[in-house]
Amino acid sequence: MEYHYPIDYAWSTDEIVDVIHFYEGIEKAYERGIKREEMMPLYRRFKEIVPGKAEEKKWFKEFKEESGYDPYPIVRDMKQLETGAVIRGSK
Repeated sequence: MEYHYPIDYAWSTDEIVDVIHFYEGIEKAYERGIKREEMMPLYRRFKEIVPGKAEEKKWFKEFKEESGYDPYPIVRDMKQLETGAVIRGSK
């Protein structure tokens, strides 16, 4: 699939790279599954860059519109599942 990752050009290059890594984690969850321990630091870093809940929802919505992958259920499952669990998204 070809689409553009939603990013804010006011972010630093490192922040953009880290947000893209988070989006790639979401893709991986839908395509192959991702371990909770792998997804957690990606989300934590995303939250350092996008601390507000409203702003998070905005970026989640834009990513879902671009990719078809909804970050919300992945993050929800990541928070609820135990260590060692594999998170899998379903379209």
